Amino acid sequence: MTTDSSLRSGPGATGRSSGDGAGHGLLPVREHLPARQPAAAPDAPVLDVVVPVYNEEKDLRTCVLRLHGHLARTFPYPFRITVADNASTDSTSVVAAALAAELPGVRSVRLEEKGRGRALRTVWEASDAPVLAYMDVDLSTDLNALLPLVAPLISGHSDLAIGSRLARSSRVVRGPKREFISRAYNLILRSSLAAGFSDAQCGFKAIRREVAERLLPMVEDSGWFFDTELLVLAERAGLRIHEVPVDWVDDPDSTVHIVRTATDDLKGVWRVGRALAVGALPLDRLARPFGDDPRDRALTGVPRGLARQLVGFCVVGVLSTLFYLALYSLFRLGVGPQIANGGALLVSAVANTAANRRLTFGVRGRGGAVRHQAQGLVVFAIGLALTSGSLAALGAASGSPSHSTELAVLITANLAATVLRFLLLRAWVFPARACPEPEDLR
Repeated sequence: MTTDSSLRSGPGATGRSSGDGAGHGLLPVREHLPARQPAAAPDAPVLDVVVPVYNEEKDLRTCVLRLHGHLARTFPYPFRITVADNASTDSTSVVAAALAAELPGVRSVRLEEKGRGRALRTVWEASDAPVLAYMDVDLSTDLNALLPLVAPLISGHSDLAIGSRLARSSRVVRGPKREFISRAYNLILRSSLAAGFSDAQCGFKAIRREVAERLLPMVEDSGWFFDTELLVLAERAGLRIHEVPVDWVDDPDSTVHIVRTATDDLKGVWRVGRALAVGALPLDRLARPFGDDPRDRALTGVPRGLARQLVGFCVVGVLSTLFYLALYSLFRLGVGPQIANGGALLVSAVANTAANRRLTFGVRGRGGAVRHQAQGLVVFAIGLALTSGSLAALGAASGSPSHSTELAVLITANLAATVLRFLLLRAWVFPARACPEPEDLR
C-alpha cells in the first residue's frame, strides 16, 4: 500500500466539534463483527493499528516488520498497519514509505504538526476499519496481548480496550522513577476525576469505530493527554472499557519529556474536571440502548435506573435539607418565619434542581436548563405550600413556638413532600428518554 498524505488534518485535528450534536441519537447496538468479509470487500481491514512516530528512523523498520509478522501469523481477520509520521525531521518518512511499498497491508501518513493525539485522531477519523487501535513504536508491550485487546471489541462486548501495566497479573520491567510517576498520575486521576480504569498512559489501546466517530470530536487534547481525556469521557458516558493485563518492558531510549508531559497532563486534568463539573460536554451522544437483545429494547413501561436515581435523590435531598435548614436559621435572625422559610426554600430549590439534574437523572449540557429550573420552581411552590401551611398551623396552635419546634415541623413537612417531589422530577421535569425503535439504531 502506498503512502497516503491526504488524510484530514484540519478542523478535526483540533478536537473541537464543528456541530452542536443535533440529530445524534443513541449509539447503535454493539454487534459481533462478521466472521467472513462481504464478497464486495474481502480484503477490507477489520483492524487498523496506528503506530505514531517522531524521528524514529532507526527503530521504525524493525517495529513494523515485527508487528506485521505477528499479525500475519496470529490475527484471523484482515488488518492494516498505519505509520503516522508526526512531522519528523529525519528520514522517518522515507523509511515509512518504503515499508508501505514493501509490505501488504501497510501504509504511511505524513502529518506536518507534532502530537500523538493529533496523529491518532487524523488516522482514526479517516479509517474504514471497524476496530481502531494504536501502539507505541518501541513495542514495549508484548504483542501476545494484541488479540485479547481487540477481541472484546470484535465480539461486541466492549466499546474500548486498554492495556494495563498496573493489573495484578501484569509483568512490568521499568525504573523506579517511571513506576512512581505512573502510579502517582493514576492516583491523581482516581482522586480528581473519579477514574475507574487502572492505567491511562499505556501506549496500547483500541476502540470501536462508531464510538470513535462520536467521541473524538469531544476530545480537545492533541498530545499525550489525549488517551486520558478519551478514557475519562468514555467512562463518564457509561461506555464499557475492557482492561487487558500486559507484559511490558520499559524503553530506556524513550524521548518522552517527563516534566513537560506531566505538566500538560495536570492542565488537562483541570480542564476536563471543570468541563465535567459544569456539564459542558454532551456525553448523552455516547449513550447505548439498554441491552443488546432486541427483546430488551422492545420492553415498554419498565422503569430503568430507578434504584440509582433513588440513591442519588436521597443524597441530594439530605444535603439540600441541611442547606435549607442552615439558610432558614440564618434568615430567621432578621425576619419572620414565613419570609425566612420562603427565602431558604427558594435558594435551596434552585440548588436542588441543578444537583438532581446532573447527579440523579444524568442530564448533561446546558440545553433545557432554564426550562428545568422553571419546572423545579413549580415543584418548589408545592413544597412551599406544605411547609408554610405547617408553620401557619403550628403558629395557630401554640402562639409562639420555639425555634427547635419550628425546625421539627419543617423537617416533617419536607419529608412529606419528598416522595411527591421525586415523582414530579422523574415523571415531569426529567422524564426518561424514549428509546429509538430498533430500525433507527442502524
